Amino acid sequence: MLGRNASLAAPPGRSTAPEAYIAHLLAKRGSLREPPGPSSPATTGGIGGPEAGRKANARAGLRARVTLVTRRQPGLMRFKTAGENLLKGLEAPTAINQVWVADVTYLKVNQQWRYLATVMDRYSRRIIGWSLAATRTTKLTQAALAYALKKRGRPSNIILHTDRGIEFTGYEFRDLMKQHGIRQSFNRPGRCTDNAHMESFYHSLKGELVRGSVYRRTSTLRRSLSRYINRFYNAVRLHSGLGYLSPIEYEQKTA
Repeated sequence: MLGRNASLAAPPGRSTAPEAYIAHLLAKRGSLREPPGPSSPATTGGIGGPEAGRKANARAGLRARVTLVTRRQPGLMRFKTAGENLLKGLEAPTAINQVWVADVTYLKVNQQWRYLATVMDRYSRRIIGWSLAATRTTKLTQAALAYALKKRGRPSNIILHTDRGIEFTGYEFRDLMKQHGIRQSFNRPGRCTDNAHMESFYHSLKGELVRGSVYRRTSTLRRSLSRYINRFYNAVRLHSGLGYLSPIEYEQKTA
C-alpha cells in the first residue's frame, strides 16, 4: 500500500477527482501528521510532577500499595484462545472471495464514539462491506458481513479472518457465517498484526479522512465514509501491492 508521502499522481487520462470531495482529499495528503498532544496534569503526574506527589504522600505518612484484584471466570481463557489462525502458512489468495478480513475501529462524533465495522477482500484490498453504529455489538458486525455477502453475490467456502472480540465470536455472528458456509480464522492471542491488511486500511482512513475533521452528526460521518470508501479508496487510491492499481481496477484486470 502506498505510504503517505508516496506519489499519488494518476496515469495520464485518469480521473482522480470524481467530485470535489475527492479532490480535497488528494490535495491535503502529505500534510496529515498528527501534532503531539499538549502536556497535562494527567500525563505529567499532576502539578509539580510525580516526584512532588511522592514527597507530599511521604509528609502525610501515606504509602502507595498495589492490590491485585481478580475475578474468577472459569473457562474464560479457554474461550478467548479457542479457534485458530487458518491463514498461517496459507498461500496468498489468487482470486476474489477466497479470503476476507474484518475488524472494528472507533471514530468520534460530537465527543461520542461511533464504531465502524469493515470487511475487506484480501485479494484486492477492496472494502466490500461496512457498517456504522453507536454500539459495538454483533449487530454491527453482522450488518457489515451481510453487506459484503450481498455485494459479492453470497459466495460460499470463504475464510473470514477476524480478531477475538465478542462482536466476532458472538452466537448471532457465527450463525450468519454458518448459514453461508464461511470458515472463521482468528488472530493469534495478542497478535493484532495477524490482521495487518485491515489495520493498514484504518491507518489510511484516519490519516486521509478523519484526522483534522470534526463531525457533529452521525449522518455526516456516514456520508463521508461512503464517499471515501466507494469513490476514493476502492476506485481511485493506488496500492503498490496491487501494481499501482486501485482495488476495483485490480479486480477487473485479473478477472
